Amino acid sequence: MLLLRGKLKLKLKLLHKMRSVSDPPPHPPGAELQNRRPGGLAHSDEADRLEFQLSQNVINLEALQHIARNGLSHGGEQRATIWKLFLGYLPVERDAWERELAGNRSRYAELKDELLAQILQPESSRTKGEASTSNKQPAKNDEDGLLSRREVFNGNHPLNLGNGSVWHQFFKDAEIAEQIDRDLLRTHPDIDFFSVGFPCSEKHRDAMRNILLLFAKLNPAIGYVQGMNEVLSPLYYVFRTQADEQNASNAEADSFGCFVRLLSGSVDHFCQQLDNSSVGIHSTLSRLSELLKANDEDLWQHLENTKVVNPQFYAFRWITLLLTQEFKFHSIMRIWDCLLSNPCGVQEMLLRVCCAMLLCVKHELLNGDFASNLKLLQHYPEIDLETLLDIACHLIPCSPTHLLHC
Repeated sequence: MLLLRGKLKLKLKLLHKMRSVSDPPPHPPGAELQNRRPGGLAHSDEADRLEFQLSQNVINLEALQHIARNGLSHGGEQRATIWKLFLGYLPVERDAWERELAGNRSRYAELKDELLAQILQPESSRTKGEASTSNKQPAKNDEDGLLSRREVFNGNHPLNLGNGSVWHQFFKDAEIAEQIDRDLLRTHPDIDFFSVGFPCSEKHRDAMRNILLLFAKLNPAIGYVQGMNEVLSPLYYVFRTQADEQNASNAEADSFGCFVRLLSGSVDHFCQQLDNSSVGIHSTLSRLSELLKANDEDLWQHLENTKVVNPQFYAFRWITLLLTQEFKFHSIMRIWDCLLSNPCGVQEMLLRVCCAMLLCVKHELLNGDFASNLKLLQHYPEIDLETLLDIACHLIPCSPTHLLHC
């Protein structure tokens, strides 16, 4: 334990020297990814090892995690496949990939046809009883003609907005769709892939809209929560930009499957009713506080008691959105390589990265007041990404049950 603490202090001292005002940063952001990887893993070695692991009949996830946690410099095809493996969307048996992908994509298409068609065509969801009645030939009498009246079932009347009405559900879905559309227009506008002026950006937004709408329909207790679009965007980007055309053309279905799996471990953070439960966001924030206390009690004391900068003021967004708002888009890919490859799960590694983010700006926090500290943490500065992740992997666990093999 003392040895770990000593190594951590040394890393932080080096980082603070790198961030000093008098010295320029030794590398521009992202430059450390050009020629090296932690542990001296060169690009060519990384590519060879990845190719070997992915060519096996049964994928060794532990070996793949060990490589991927250092970052997937080649991105593209390898990253898409590896993320799918880490999220359980692809099985470790390579021979089963084609069958599994076909099944997942077919199920997505069925769900999409069943649930999303009703949003565009609410009248298509009329009951079978109404359909059979409408097929009957009307009786010929004096009241037929332009003034004849059809029977309108109460549940489907446009003026009936009761909870059981088809139209009530239609307007509710339309409201969710409008919120999603607004959020998607604000999703990474600085990236051509997502920006309004990009030729295919509308198709990308339509696909992401379908995914988020379907998730909301399948999870009515949670629905759509603002920010889910940010969590979805790295998945869809990675899957849609891969070189294999068949896989890229199925990015919508694959992104949905992986999005559901990714949120399965943190979806309770989006449910306000569970905030104070053992699976809610407040419990997770408390674990972050405990982790900080275990690694730097002075900084913990300063934030929690002296300046009262509680984690919910800044870390709520860090955790619920998986850091997608705190770093540049392509840095998010590198961070997610680390999150997804951790054998103890995304949430455990996420807390470590959040704690490391605090330690990396310790000097500024100790010398700042409440307002400046809050501004700093809500607008996190650019730092050396590899140093941040290295610190995260070497943190002292707050209890033996939270030991991570980073």
